[in-house]
Amino acid sequence: MALLITDECINCDVCEPACPNEAISEGEDIYVIDPDLCTECVGHFDEPQCVVICPVDCIPNDPNHVESDSDLLAKYKRITGQ
Repeated sequence: MALLITDECINCDVCEPACPNEAISEGEDIYVIDPDLCTECVGHFDEPQCVVICPVDCIPNDPNHVESDSDLLAKYKRITGQ
């Protein structure tokens, strides 16, 4: 399942550079995660780096983009060309 950034985001800018898939960008009011690029860091790390680094804990799973670990791995392979 992809992740999302809630309106509790303080725009601290630490999550964007931590994302290995460049799925995080600055939105109109808060940072946003592109669900087509978010793999929850599957293929890169053991846990989502944005969640690890977020100082306000505002990055939960996105209930609108439910994916299994195998789906996330397939997305990782598609994104990275592997």
